Amino acid sequence: MSQQPAEKRTERLLNLVIALLSSRRGFTKHELFEEIELYSEAASTEAREKLFDRDKAFLREQGIPVESYSDDALFEGDNTVQRYRIRSEEYRLPEVTFSSAESAVLALAAQMWEQAALGSAAARAVRKLRTRGVIAEDAAASPIQPGIRTSDPTFSAVFRATAGRVPITFGYRATGGTEATRHLEPWGMGSRYGHWYVVGWDRDRQAERYFRLSRMTTAVKTGRGTYTVPAHFDIHASLASLDAVFPAQRAVVDVRSGAGAELRLRAGTANATGPEPEGLSAPAAGKDRISLTVTDLDGFAADVAALGPAAEAVHPPELRSMVQTALMAARERQLQPVPEFPEPAAPRTRAPKAAGAQERLSRLLDLVPYILANQGADLEETASRFGVSAEQLAADLNLLFVSGPRYYPNGLMDVDFETGEIFIDNADNLSQPVRLSMDEAAALIVGLDTLAALPGAAPTDAVASAHAKLSEAAGTAGTAGSAIAAAVLPSGAAPALLEDLRRSVSDKRRLSIRYVVPSRDEVSERVIDPRRIFSENDTWYLDAWCHRAEATRFFRIDRIVDWEDAGAVPPDTPEPVQQFPASLFTAGEADESVTIRLLPDASWVAEAYSAELSTALPDGSQVVVLRTPATGWIPGFIGRLGGAASVAAPEELRSATAAWLDAALENYA
Repeated sequence: MSQQPAEKRTERLLNLVIALLSSRRGFTKHELFEEIELYSEAASTEAREKLFDRDKAFLREQGIPVESYSDDALFEGDNTVQRYRIRSEEYRLPEVTFSSAESAVLALAAQMWEQAALGSAAARAVRKLRTRGVIAEDAAASPIQPGIRTSDPTFSAVFRATAGRVPITFGYRATGGTEATRHLEPWGMGSRYGHWYVVGWDRDRQAERYFRLSRMTTAVKTGRGTYTVPAHFDIHASLASLDAVFPAQRAVVDVRSGAGAELRLRAGTANATGPEPEGLSAPAAGKDRISLTVTDLDGFAADVAALGPAAEAVHPPELRSMVQTALMAARERQLQPVPEFPEPAAPRTRAPKAAGAQERLSRLLDLVPYILANQGADLEETASRFGVSAEQLAADLNLLFVSGPRYYPNGLMDVDFETGEIFIDNADNLSQPVRLSMDEAAALIVGLDTLAALPGAAPTDAVASAHAKLSEAAGTAGTAGSAIAAAVLPSGAAPALLEDLRRSVSDKRRLSIRYVVPSRDEVSERVIDPRRIFSENDTWYLDAWCHRAEATRFFRIDRIVDWEDAGAVPPDTPEPVQQFPASLFTAGEADESVTIRLLPDASWVAEAYSAELSTALPDGSQVVVLRTPATGWIPGFIGRLGGAASVAAPEELRSATAAWLDAALENYA
């Protein structure tokens, strides 16, 4: 059976690496074309030259140091006499060892990216560091497990451009809804308020600007040339300056007695203190006045709109106008006739995507040193460690067996796995793990920086020493980490609560809590067995066994009103699964189905709420089906989205949502 193009490219790249490592003197292009048979399949001499140039550039992008030089200084500009080699001392990961504590924090730093764009890079980095004492399973011991999500489709392209200092062009939708093409020299990127931003020099405005990745409307295109990032630039300071974009101001809302549980919780925090604006009339009978300080007036207006008839924005006038506008837009959208659409269908089950050359080459180069350090490794277990099937691992081992110098049979590797145990011999050139690539180093360094800024997440001395060792081992590739900042500090959660929860997890203590349930606008009482604390960016959750539900539940930490110790957790309590959840929403058998139409601005709802079915409409909107145990929260959700969504079915819920919005607008008549 003939090889697929990706398989041929992987074999060609692997043979190129082996050849370039095998000689200190190196090879000319002609010698490499003779040595590596697959180059002969090129259609012409020119095509073969271009193929080699692409291979060489690809290896360098992966952090493999392909060096070119000339024997004669008089001919350094002549490509025909250039020689190519890979110095083994530049290729291999430096001899650095990590203690068990350092191993644990490195594994935790890598685990943070499991649901993010750099997840595969972080996994590859840990795989390479196994020979230096890092064990991925060590992350499970931490009671606090921060996580990062990067669902923005442009993240990887922006990251590569930022790290490589390459200008980019993209379509962008501003806050007011206007769209334009922007040209940017990206200096750094990071998360803030649950969103990812890129910061850099806006060539159109000739000034430093911020762009939210979720508002990019086109694919990111890279330009030519490079640029210099100002010496004074610091991504952490730049992101922190976003706090001053919107000045803090006093907001006043009248809330129906007994309603607005989450708003009352926020008003009870320390940042809500301050005098109430003068000149306001007293609240109507049956309503309580809530006054608090806000910086994000847009976000707060959405929160008030979600309360509908139970809340009335009073001050400032902009807030009142925002809430009224959102409710009017939601009502107008809800009253529109539902366009005809095909029955929503489940997402297609796609066949697993074949591994690209980067993924497979990296795995092959990591596999050899792993087996050399673990001769006789079990085939199934090794496949699991490398995240592939046993069949794929067998194909990898067969490829290693036939790879090597063309005219030197004794230079081929000896690979044996017929008994289910893997043995490799005669593989000295590939015996050491490859130096960390740019994205691999960045994933771990950013993870360690994030842990260092999070009190109680990991031992500070282990984080600091692991960071120093990793930065030294990564060399120049580690500089990419300084351009990224991932903020996971808890927003709205009291530090004392986070520390008490951490102790409860570590000491296996049961808690009695009062918890705000926004979907029912109530404060409920629960007895829980805390098992793990995890985050999605700056939103933190407690994974616990809930005795009231008799099931595992995720509790948002900033919605816990108060808590107290309720004794020791019995030793037979089920242990949690030590993985980040793919989704925070899990449908039950008795859940109801709700069909919702989403405009492009609300397309994120489909993923965030784990839509089971969806279909696209000609106008760019989509119809999705959500599963929920109760529908009482749906009208408030539609109000929050301010015209970007509407209920399409069932008809009773459509009518109830429209009536709810009518009642909410009576507060602003």
